[in-house]
Amino acid sequence: MHITFKVSYVDGSAAVATAAVADQVAFETTFDKSIATLSSDFRLHDMCWLAWHGLSRIGKVTDDFDTWLERVDEVVVGDTEIVPLETAAPIG
Repeated sequence: MHITFKVSYVDGSAAVATAAVADQVAFETTFDKSIATLSSDFRLHDMCWLAWHGLSRIGKVTDDFDTWLERVDEVVVGDTEIVPLETAAPIG
């Protein structure tokens, strides 16, 4: 299971982060909290940490969590891009 995040930075840039199994296990180890609890208690800190860890793991972020967080404007879970239909939807 992967969790995808769209990260927007205060400078106007953006990144897509994926929390893969390695990131989720690191979350459980770091916070002694099951990843399954996120379905009922998903905190902003958790979402940001998973996005940061996913980006750090693949080398797209070198800052520590708190330094990186100061540059973040918004983190959104999932694919937020709306793709238009090729043809109009039927009416009726």
